[in-house]
Order: sequence, then structure tokens, then C-alpha cells
Amino acid sequence: MRPLLKWAGGKRTQVERIVSLFPEEYGDYHELFFGGGAVFFHITPGGGTINDINPRLINFYRVVRDSPQELIEEASGYRYEEAEYYERRERFNSPGLSDVEDAALFLYLNRTAYNGLYRVNSKGEFNVPFGTYKNPTIVPRKRILVTSGALGGVEIRCEDFGYILDVAEEGDLCYMDPPYHPASDTANFTDYSVEGFGLESHERLRDLCLELDGKGVWFVLSNSDTPEIRGIFDRRGFDVRSFRTRRMISSKVSSRSSGSDLLITNCR
Repeated sequence: MRPLLKWAGGKRTQVERIVSLFPEEYGDYHELFFGGGAVFFHITPGGGTINDINPRLINFYRVVRDSPQELIEEASGYRYEEAEYYERRERFNSPGLSDVEDAALFLYLNRTAYNGLYRVNSKGEFNVPFGTYKNPTIVPRKRILVTSGALGGVEIRCEDFGYILDVAEEGDLCYMDPPYHPASDTANFTDYSVEGFGLESHERLRDLCLELDGKGVWFVLSNSDTPEIRGIFDRRGFDVRSFRTRRMISSKVSSRSSGSDLLITNCR
């Protein structure tokens, strides 16, 4: 099934390559940096955890899982108009929203913001401008209901990725798609949260992979193919594979160029 949200760095075009590395059998499935959840929705596991540090994103998925009809009802009154967009964006950045309204605004902005981006400023305020589309579907009712069902048996968390060491058991599988290490000075896009995701965070993630491996937990990790990331994982005994991909973050199609990504795994 397709993801419900558009998400920068989403893995819809890479799903088959990623899933091909998964072991034939595994226990629970855990996705530590959920975003749009392309891999999760492709395999639709029956148990495990999904996690993201973005609380608005996680609230959205909880509402989709637990209150899909209320979400549909709330968002159905929203219109695709530029003036309304900025009114809804201001409302989204205001305190006191209910979980359902917050989720409905999240869906609306995802469907109508420029390039479908989620970006916040240093104050944590969503600041993506209005996007130009022909006739966007703001409330995909059937997909919301199907997504709700897919999330039914999954624990939804919002915390640091280190939580997995207390949750994953031997034989479980983890997929990790962190904010990528920038492949160039102009390709740096880690503004999903105020905190960002620097090289020290990637080193922590490497250490976590080593601990998971020691516990007998399978993992697959995506990242950009840079000297820094290769250096972090060099001589760790993991399978490191490089492949060509197309960068889709840039707002200008002409500046979207080919690059190389890595898939790092202990699945053999």
C-alpha cells in the first residue's frame, strides 16, 4: 500500500531494494525514523513499533489509527485556497489545538504546502509556503481508513531512537532511515525538527547498530554515500552497499541530481 503522506527523503522508489535485504523470517518489525513510512506500508507488519522524534507527525499517525472518522470529518471542511492556507498554517502554529485538529491541519498542510515539505524554523514553527497544484485531494478517505487498519497492531512512539535497545528482541528487524548526512553543502536538509541531526547523531546510530547486532537483532540502515558515513561504519563487519539514486529535495527540478546512497545491514 502507498504511504498516506508525502515526505522529503521518502523511500517509495527504493522500497524493493531495501526489502530485498530483509531476512526471510523475523520477529517484530521496528522503524526508528518513520517519516512517511514507505517501507512499513509496503510490508504492513502486524506488530512492533514505529517511532519519530517529530511530535506533530506522531500525533497524526495516532489520530489516523485511533480516530480516523473524526480526522476525516475535521479535515473535510478545509479548502485549497492560498488565503486559507496561510490562515490554517497560522492556526497550526498556535497553541491549544486538540489532537484531531492538529492532525487534520497536518494532513492539510502536507497536501497543499510547497513540494509537500515539512520544515520548521528555530522556534519550531512550520514555515513552508503555499504550493501550486491543479486539484489536490486533501482528504483521501479510503487511504486514511486503510492506513488506520495497517497501524492497528503497532505501538507508536515519539522519542530518541535509543529506545529500541529496550524494546527489540533477538530475531526482530529494525529499519533505520535517519536524516541523511549531507552529500554536499547545498544538500543539507535536516530541519524536520529544531534539534537537527548532525554527525555525532550518526555516530550514536552506528554504536546502536553495534549493540543491536550483539543482541541478535537484524537491521537495515539507509544513508547517503559520503566519506564521513563510510568512515563511521568502516571495518565494523557490516554489509555496506552503494547504489545510484536521484536527489529529490531541491525545489528546482533542474538542480535535482544523481547521487549515491548506502544500505548498511547485518542481514546475511
